[in-house]
Amino acid sequence: MTWIELNLDKSIEENAEAYFEEAKKMKKKKEGAKKAIENFKRKLEELEKKEEAFKARNSSPKKERKRKWYEKYHWFFSSEGFLVIAGRDSTTNEILIKKHTEKDDIVLHTDMSGSPFTVIKTEGKKPSEQTLQEAADFTVSFSNAWKKGLASIEVFHVSPEQVTKEPNSGEYLPKGAFVIRGKVNYLLGRINLAIGLLKDGRAMIAPLSAGEKNCKSVIKIFPGKSKTSEVAKKIQAKLKYDDLDEIIRLLPSGGVDLK
Repeated sequence: MTWIELNLDKSIEENAEAYFEEAKKMKKKKEGAKKAIENFKRKLEELEKKEEAFKARNSSPKKERKRKWYEKYHWFFSSEGFLVIAGRDSTTNEILIKKHTEKDDIVLHTDMSGSPFTVIKTEGKKPSEQTLQEAADFTVSFSNAWKKGLASIEVFHVSPEQVTKEPNSGEYLPKGAFVIRGKVNYLLGRINLAIGLLKDGRAMIAPLSAGEKNCKSVIKIFPGKSKTSEVAKKIQAKLKYDDLDEIIRLLPSGGVDLK
């Protein structure tokens, strides 16, 4: 049984008209409620799709880029396009000289302990003084000169045949150390590094002139007291580069700053 309330101060027609108007209002409210529910459902579906896409992106394993053989070392391309490689420690110094150095290459080193051996891969071509200077700067920048705050030190370069593991009588050579025989050529190497992105998307750290030649834009870095990981995050943001670990790996140890 349905009860209908009537206003006794109004006629039947007036009461009917009032209920008719009320019914129209209720119908509009019902239609508005339906639209609101539909809008809510649509937004909910969009949020669910975004959530699924986010989960898919973050749950799928990151595709590992296939690295070149020289990327296990410190490396860069000179302004003239020569590949320059430097050891990361005593083990890679030894492997670099023994396995990856050919007769036409140029070997660089310093007289300071804790310096990498650096090799210019010439492929039978003769590099100019600019490539030699860039290789010398690279050698110094990854030596203990960086940690000690030295702006420059002397670097010598020789041919591979002058580099030997045969010690002088009564001497002992530790891992990563070599004897240099014959005449050596010296030049002044400087702390000089910048990081940028190559055309193929890889990050490269190199002396400024080489970086500017091979990269669209570069960020110059300096010895400092900031944590490498914190500086790497700033570099990652500026370069819009995905792989933070790769940037950390490229930077020299001993503290880095941006200026």
